[in-house]
Amino acid sequence: MITPDISKFANVTKVTTHVLQEMKLKNEKIAMLTAYDYSMARLLDKAGIDVILVGDSASNVMAGHTSTLPITLNEMIYHATSVVRAVKRALVITDMPFGTYQGNSKEALISAIRIMKESGADAVKMEGGREILESVDRILSAGIPVMGHLGLTPQSIHKFGTYVVRATEENEARKLVEDAHLLENAGCFGIVLEKIPAKLAAQVAEEIKIPIIGIGAGPDVDGQVLVLHDMLGITQEFSPRFLRRYHNLSEEIQGSVKSYIRDVKTVDFPNEREKY
Repeated sequence: MITPDISKFANVTKVTTHVLQEMKLKNEKIAMLTAYDYSMARLLDKAGIDVILVGDSASNVMAGHTSTLPITLNEMIYHATSVVRAVKRALVITDMPFGTYQGNSKEALISAIRIMKESGADAVKMEGGREILESVDRILSAGIPVMGHLGLTPQSIHKFGTYVVRATEENEARKLVEDAHLLENAGCFGIVLEKIPAKLAAQVAEEIKIPIIGIGAGPDVDGQVLVLHDMLGITQEFSPRFLRRYHNLSEEIQGSVKSYIRDVKTVDFPNEREKY
């Protein structure tokens, strides 16, 4: 059965930051997923995804690190370049990796320019609020679109010491709302809210005029993002409450590989039809 396309923006030739703003104004939810390579990005784009995030989660799911911190700028550019080659419609956003923008706005601008020039991505994403505003301002001054990221910010894991829900206390919640306004006023085109109370996320989405994308932030935001490898069940170790697995590719892939191994060892592959 063919799933009907319910998007009012399905026929948009290229999703832009302006299109995302229009989607918010018309109350159409924004669908966003991560991708790190050509083949997966091509499938996502053909399926009609609105936004592809070349996430620094590549550090985890592609390179096997336990956090997002080790991935380098060169590696992020490599992944982003692979994704951009595959995409025709979706907006492609690339994470700026840890150490490329914190505390040094000149370095931030150089890093962002490299991402845009070398990968062809449409925008960059940065974690933090008031503490990174100087870097945000400098990057925006070069005409580079910036998406913010508040709440649980994985690049700050050593500061937090845990991946628990953020902004449950009044002071942190107040700072998050203030930071969201600061990012909006600076000129960011959108903000990701990660792992915060749904009520707080709804408040931010109501107060802030730019699109708010949630991950573990409840339904009352302008869109959702998940890590592709998590939602397809390729990774199995990560099972937070907010994750919905739409497939179990881990089991399917292993089953296919086991069948291939069996066929090779029993000389069932290649058969008469599969040889020249």
